[in-house]
Amino acid sequence: MLQFKPHASPTPADTRATLLENPGFGKVFTDHMVTVRWTADRGWHDGQVRAREPFALDPAAAVFHYAQEIFEGMKAYRTASGEVVLFRPDANARRFVSSAERMAMPALPEEVFLAAVEALVRIDADWIPSSEGSLYLRPFMMATEAFLGVRPAQEYVFCVIACPVGAYFKGGAKPVTVWATDEFSRAAPGGTGAAKCGGNYAASLLAQAEAIRNGCDQVVFLDAAQHRFVEELGGMNVFFVMEDGTLVTPPLSGTILPGITRDCVLTLGRESGLDVQERPYSFAEWQADAASGRLREAFACGTAAVIAAIGEVRSPAGAFQISGGVEGPVTGKLRDQLVGIQRGVVADSHGWVRRVSVEAAAA
Repeated sequence: MLQFKPHASPTPADTRATLLENPGFGKVFTDHMVTVRWTADRGWHDGQVRAREPFALDPAAAVFHYAQEIFEGMKAYRTASGEVVLFRPDANARRFVSSAERMAMPALPEEVFLAAVEALVRIDADWIPSSEGSLYLRPFMMATEAFLGVRPAQEYVFCVIACPVGAYFKGGAKPVTVWATDEFSRAAPGGTGAAKCGGNYAASLLAQAEAIRNGCDQVVFLDAAQHRFVEELGGMNVFFVMEDGTLVTPPLSGTILPGITRDCVLTLGRESGLDVQERPYSFAEWQADAASGRLREAFACGTAAVIAAIGEVRSPAGAFQISGGVEGPVTGKLRDQLVGIQRGVVADSHGWVRRVSVEAAAA
């Protein structure tokens, strides 16, 4: 389905090497992209692997006016043995379908999603950092039909772009400080909280700016109905480790994104002997358990940051630390295990790693 049209003037090797020394996050992009189009009369067609370039969109394109847009976040890694691998791309493909259905968009077949991602990884494999970095992949879909009526669009473009990345948080793996907002909500019951769509993130930006003004790395959202229960961070899920070996995370209820890293943590937590509980956890409990010592650790998790310890929580009512503001042993063990599987240094007993044969790239 994919036609290969390699870049006529790809980035020179020495320039690419310089860019890979300190790529940051989401600032440096690879040479190519994958696009596949959908129209109501033809379905999915015209798949191409081609040079990365701007889109030409009509000012009336539906994505600009009614926000019909979804995306995924995933990574390609270079293992210790030099292999190129993806981590649970099938889960990303399934979630992409779920997001599309919620946003009244056409479902992209999972095999097309996987073929597009692998094709981009193959042709731009030289952009995968050989150090602790990775190649961040951004599959997305947007409504391109030029029409201002309020209805699902009749034309879409699916695209995959990629960028080499380093650490998500400045300063690397260290405990982060979070801001619990009592004013803004991320999602409400019946809304789009479980879909990975741009509107959810746009709605979080004002709260994230509030967090930064208060010296924090991320914002924590409480439930929209009562502003009592912890839901998730601006871009990550959240977990709590209790002194009795219980691992608690808010339940999926339609307002929380079903994170793939979250699902991995649930699995690894159970295997390590933790009593894993998906249940409501209030902000008042968080504060009280931190003060009493019942709460030993808290951490955030997601594709970009993997697992990051939460050392301090701030809110309009004050601030509190968790176990002295240092990373705890459970957080570190889970991160090392997960990263180890991704990097090929820990056995993958779940079939999460998908190897990509870079020799199969089109010439």
